[in-house]
Amino acid sequence: MKAMILAAGRGERMRPLTDHTPKPLLKAAGKPLLEHTLEQLVGAGFTEVVVNHAHLGRQIEDYFGNGQAWGATISYSPEGDEGLETAGGIINALPLLGEDVFLVVNGDVATDFPFASLKHQAVDLAHLVLINNPIHHPGGDFALDATGKVLDKGGEKYTFSGIGLYSPELFKGQPSGKSKLAPLLCQAMTGRRVSGQHFAGFWMDIGTPERLQVLDGYYGQRAGSR
Repeated sequence: MKAMILAAGRGERMRPLTDHTPKPLLKAAGKPLLEHTLEQLVGAGFTEVVVNHAHLGRQIEDYFGNGQAWGATISYSPEGDEGLETAGGIINALPLLGEDVFLVVNGDVATDFPFASLKHQAVDLAHLVLINNPIHHPGGDFALDATGKVLDKGGEKYTFSGIGLYSPELFKGQPSGKSKLAPLLCQAMTGRRVSGQHFAGFWMDIGTPERLQVLDGYYGQRAGSR
C-alpha cells in the first residue's frame, strides 16, 4: 500500500517561522516534522511515499531527495505556490498513487498511531481515524456509529485525525484544481460508504508555534525516559 503525506499547507499560523521554511521542515527534537512522519511510515512498512508540496516546496525535495536515506521511495506532487487544498492535492497526485487503496496522513500532525494496523483494513470509499476532540476543536467533525460507519450528522462527534485510507473511486470524476475533502467524505457518508475507528493515544495538530514547542518538549521527555 502506498502512502501520501500532505505537506502543501502554507502554515499561516506558524508565521514568521514559515516565511522562509516550509511548515513540514519545522523541527521538533532537532528533526523536521515531516521526517518524524516518514520514519513512522517506513517503520510500519509503508515504503512507497508520495509527498505533495506548495509554498517553498523545493526545500522539501532538496532535504529528502528520493527518500533512500530513510528506506523509502519518495515521489513528489508539486502544486505551485498556493496549494490545492486536501482533495485537490490528492486528485493531483492520483497518477502517482495508483489504482489501489492508499493511506493519507497530514504532514502537520504528530502521533503514536500504529500505522501498520491499517495495511489490511477493509475499505469501501474511505476509512477515517477519529480522535477525542482537542481543546482547540471542541465541536468535533464526525460521529461513529456502533457498526463502525462514520456519520456527518447525529451521535457524539469526534475529530478527524488527518489519517485516512481512501479508494481512488472516492475521487472519480472530480475536476482538477483546488477543492476540499470534507464535502466528498460527507457525500460518501450519506451512502454509508465511509468506515472509521476511534484512536485514544497520543495525537497533536502542530498548528501554532506554541504547539511546536509543546511537541519538542514531549519528544525530549520521551527520549529522556528511555
